[in-house]
Formats: sequence, structure tokens, C-alpha cells
Amino acid sequence: MKLYNSLIEEVSAIINASSGTNLEIDDNIGWEMLPMNEIVLTKHSAFELGADQLPSTSTALVTTDDGVITHDEITLIGPDLDTIKGDAPFARIMLIHIDDVGEDTVAYKAIRDIEYVKYDVIPKGYMQRTSFMEFREQVRVSKAAIAGGISFKHIGSGYIAKLRQNANVKHVHVIFITKQIAEFDKLRRISLKVDTITKSLNHVLTDMNFDCKTCALKTICDEVEGLKELHFKSKK
Repeated sequence: MKLYNSLIEEVSAIINASSGTNLEIDDNIGWEMLPMNEIVLTKHSAFELGADQLPSTSTALVTTDDGVITHDEITLIGPDLDTIKGDAPFARIMLIHIDDVGEDTVAYKAIRDIEYVKYDVIPKGYMQRTSFMEFREQVRVSKAAIAGGISFKHIGSGYIAKLRQNANVKHVHVIFITKQIAEFDKLRRISLKVDTITKSLNHVLTDMNFDCKTCALKTICDEVEGLKELHFKSKK
């Protein structure tokens, strides 16, 4: 599964060009995780990440290429939670190395299962809201959580621990951005394209239209190496 590799390269180039910090991975997570999302009221909130008027995006990209994501990692670009003083931009991007599960409906299900993991990582005092339509992720962080020492190392460690419970997942690189960078619009376009590719993967495996001239997916197939070949392979 290398359908997302070119986008992973774009994300990696942005991250490498930014002034990021590698955070320690806590195998014990080090922060209380809740079974369901809690409500953090405005009066109890220290700040909001990705608030309405600020840049925000989130996405997850997978690859089976052994040389792309070689170890677990947490990268933070911008201030950590304890030094943020007010509402700030926010991006959460996950690059995930998975076993080769094939390029069929099993692969599509594996990708969707990985995407849904974000709903199972619920740090106490860290209320997440996601908009699928706008590819935004907003987080309201409570004053109590800040006073208790919550950090992105806890959030990132939580994602890694949850994702590694999936037998197909080998390595995870979690990236948080909490400051304005020039490439935010590009990251949002990448998030949109990731979703388009995933939906197209499902489509090429189920649609019996093999006339490229009339297919609505022609544009994305022309752009993404492997999609067109996969579609015609499914015909056989």
C-alpha cells in the first residue's frame, strides 16, 4: 500500500523544514485516559487549539514501505501545552507504517479502522471535536489539565499505544503543530486528498465502470500512482 507515499513525502518535507522538537514516548502514557469524551466548559478552559478563526487540520497517512516510517516518534512544532497562553492554530498528523495487507477491501477496512482510533484516545481535560466536512480538529484544554502537567508527550503516547494494539500497525509518527506556519493551507489540502484517495480506493474495488473517459475518478487516478492499476486488476 503505497498510495499515500507521495503525500507522506510532502508532509515529511514540511516537518523537516520546520523547527520541531522530538518528545519522549511514555510507554505508560502518564496521563489518565477516559472511556468517553468529556465536556470542557468555556469557563473551565485554559485555551482552545484550532479555534474557529485559526488554522486547523488533522489526517492519518499509511504506508507499507519499510523505509518510510522506521520507528515510533512524537514531533511537536510550536509550544507545548504548558506554555500556550491563548487560543492557537492546531494540526495533528499521523504517519503510520502497516503490514502489507494487500490492496483490496481488507486494506480499505484496515485504513478506516486506523482512522477511527482517534475517537478512542480521550485524555482527561482534553476535549476533542472533529469536523469531517472541513477536515478540522479543535481541542479545548481544561485549566485543571494544565495545572496537572498535561503534555503532548502524553497525547502522542496515547495515540501510539492505541494504534499499536492493532496487529497491522508497526510504527507510528505523531506530529502536532501549535503555531502558525506558512504550509498550513498545504497541510489542509493534503488532508482533503488523503480522504479522496481512501474513498477512491473503496470505489475502484467496487465500481464496475472500466471506461476511464466517463469515470468520475479519472482525475485522482491520473494523479495517484497505483489507483488505476488497482482498478483494472480488480476486473480480473
